[in-house]
Amino acid sequence: MKNILVLQHIALEDPGYIKDLMEADNWQLTQIELDEGEAIPDDLSGFDAMLCMGGPMDTWMEDEYPWLIEEKRRIREWVVELQKPFLGFCLGCQLLGEVLGGKVQASDPAEIGVLDIDMTANARQDALFSGYPESIKAVQWHSYEVTDLEHNSAVTVLGSSPGTRYQIFKYREHAYAIQFHVEVRSDTVMQWGCVPEYKAALENSLGTDALTGFDQAARAAMPEMNRLAALLYENFKKIL
Repeated sequence: MKNILVLQHIALEDPGYIKDLMEADNWQLTQIELDEGEAIPDDLSGFDAMLCMGGPMDTWMEDEYPWLIEEKRRIREWVVELQKPFLGFCLGCQLLGEVLGGKVQASDPAEIGVLDIDMTANARQDALFSGYPESIKAVQWHSYEVTDLEHNSAVTVLGSSPGTRYQIFKYREHAYAIQFHVEVRSDTVMQWGCVPEYKAALENSLGTDALTGFDQAARAAMPEMNRLAALLYENFKKIL
């Protein structure tokens, strides 16, 4: 049995479909709700991996969400100092990018919808993304993105979209950042559409009536997205 530390920033964004797979394998998940004032454990030695999920806040909102400062410090401790397995999704991707010396800046335009991502040649030989096709569709819901990691020679780009270079990147061979949402379930889009910040971003990007179409597109792509999530999970087990 593996013990996984999950950093959450809103209750609705847990590891989703990947959580279902972990629980089916009887893995232990310790979910820390940072936005509710829960603290990351001082002793990290009992955990096998760290997952860092998405959220409605941005990495630079430290005045409004001061716990972001400690979260970044602990991510650095886990990834850079301890060099233990890490998966970051959306906001979690951006937090890792900032920890590694990159910048997080506004996407132009925002990427919201079921959109294409092209895997790089490096992904074909990668331990986590081995078996992925050259191009995939995924749920995107972000208005900011990671930039300026070119100077960090330990960072490798594994997937990009036309608007976002760092859709997937890894630090060395143990820490992965995924800007999109591989963890979605069939009801994810409608649930997230109720979050004011997500609803506003969606409507600003796609119009006031876009949620239903977004949900339909996500449900149509769900079997393949879940298949790829399961493949990622099986590969992640080998890394652990």
